[in-house]
Amino acid sequence: MAQVGFIRNKQEIKYLILYIAERLIAPVPFEAMQELTMCDPAVEFFDFSECLNYLVETQHMTCSEDDLYSITEKGVQNGRACVDEIPYSVRLNADRLTEEYNQRIKRQKQVQSSVTPRGDAFDVLLSFNDDAGAPLWRMELNVPDKKKAKALAKRFQKEPEKLYGELIALLFEQNDE
Repeated sequence: MAQVGFIRNKQEIKYLILYIAERLIAPVPFEAMQELTMCDPAVEFFDFSECLNYLVETQHMTCSEDDLYSITEKGVQNGRACVDEIPYSVRLNADRLTEEYNQRIKRQKQVQSSVTPRGDAFDVLLSFNDDAGAPLWRMELNVPDKKKAKALAKRFQKEPEKLYGELIALLFEQNDE
């Protein structure tokens, strides 16, 4: 049985999917599309899944080889024509969740770290990029222990701005010698 919400039928679910997809800054996996679309408690998983598949079949959405979903021009046009069919409170909630998701996507593009084995040690690549994806700085370290290498990469993900600021301050510090 459907929970109480504002979405009343599958057609409104399709409109909601198109509404959300148009506002995303990058293609997203099924799970993300599901999480964002289920912003109204009346949307059930099987209805959502059926509607998303329908939108792909009718070429309103695409699904890449990597299973990432994005909206097509046809989807944008039809979605804009039907936006008023989505209850206002649902649109507000969808906007909030989509903006939060877009911020996470931006953050993942800005802050990157990886651990790669090399001989008996591990290379840790740390990269901090601007909003356009251009690197502000990149650092590669060789760490002898896998656990420490992963901890270093994880720690970098939390506060790269702090490390960047401290590094810049250290490099510009006046030395009295």
